[in-house]
Amino acid sequence: MRNEFTAIIERDGKWFIAFCPEIPEANGQGLTKEEALKSLADAIDLVLEYRREEALRAMPSGAIRDTVTVG
Repeated sequence: MRNEFTAIIERDGKWFIAFCPEIPEANGQGLTKEEALKSLADAIDLVLEYRREEALRAMPSGAIRDTVTVG
């Protein structure tokens, strides 16, 4: 399954700055647009991994864990 998110890219001097409106905690930067997008993708991965770990820690002991596929 492939997840797609919106990437907003702006130029700031010699840097490209990228952020994702769906995941405001994630942002990236690079000297090229491609570097900024890769940096943003890595940041999105980290944020989603952290959110999943936090959610699983908060899961009640009697809850049933399953998987759902979207898309």
